[in-house]
Amino acid sequence: MLTHARIVPALLLAALAWPRASAAQTFKVQKYSIGGDGGTDYLTAEAGTTRVFVSRGTHVMVVDGVTGKVLGDIPDTPRTHGIALAPRSGHGFITNGGDSTVTMFDLKTLAVIKKIPVATGGMDGIMYDDFSDRVILTNHSRPIGTLVALDPATGVIAATVQLADNGPEGAASDGKGKIFVNNEGTSTMQVIDTKTWKAIASWPLAPCEGPTGIAYDRTTNRIFSGCGKISVVVDAMTGKIVATIANGDGVDALGFDPAEKLIYIPAGRDSNVTVVHEDAPDKYTVVATVATMRGAKTITVDPVKHVAYLFQPEYGPPPADAPPPQPGQRPPRGPIIGTWFFAISH
Repeated sequence: MLTHARIVPALLLAALAWPRASAAQTFKVQKYSIGGDGGTDYLTAEAGTTRVFVSRGTHVMVVDGVTGKVLGDIPDTPRTHGIALAPRSGHGFITNGGDSTVTMFDLKTLAVIKKIPVATGGMDGIMYDDFSDRVILTNHSRPIGTLVALDPATGVIAATVQLADNGPEGAASDGKGKIFVNNEGTSTMQVIDTKTWKAIASWPLAPCEGPTGIAYDRTTNRIFSGCGKISVVVDAMTGKIVATIANGDGVDALGFDPAEKLIYIPAGRDSNVTVVHEDAPDKYTVVATVATMRGAKTITVDPVKHVAYLFQPEYGPPPADAPPPQPGQRPPRGPIIGTWFFAISH
């Protein structure tokens, strides 16, 4: 196992009045080679345990965020996308695009309990809403995107909501009965009432284009929507944009540490993470740009340990006889030659 540590200085502005005066901070990046096969999409940190669940195409690796050691592996997750953890029930859930199922597993043993068919298809984003005690799927289903709510104790589908776009991405909860969903195709945010399981509002997010990652600050009622180059902050009471954040391009997720008031915005095309401090509900300061690697576009934050994690395979050159890509398709990839897991702390 190869371990690298790098120090990235990030000077915070002094004398911030809210919520407390900020002192100078240093961000540290640890980089581990974790091995394993397959590409990746999302990863999820289990709060306070240092376990990080990493999607790998056909399986999910469980990694110790402190050492980079592989703790376990959950198999048979074809074209896996995301992982959600429901601590109240002791279960975890994985979205599988390859067979339109959700894998339900035991959080302690990692043993698979069952695979849940989801008729809408289009498996992609997933999160756990503590208020409704439901696992929330945001699906790229056709002809229109859907939000599906699962009972985490039984795996039974409890509700299905039609959305306004067939490209819904991240979802976040206010902890009071509303869920906010980024629609990548229309650059809007929809509001879902978890008491009725109906969409009750849709808000434009311009100047954000193609919103993906999302997080909610429950103390300020602000929603952070991650977008390429310009992310936005939304007042959850009014739907109005109250601030914009300049960040890198190629954003596919967003992390938030509510205790530290730090927002992490990964940019896969620009090979970095923009770290932003929430100075006040409508005031935000970029405090660091942390180098990662090309392609690292998703992120997760442990709000107890105050560490952000990313994962990205490194690809070698494609075969010399590989055919050129068709219009609109990405170029062919070569073999995986590196498997890099990043831990950002301060």
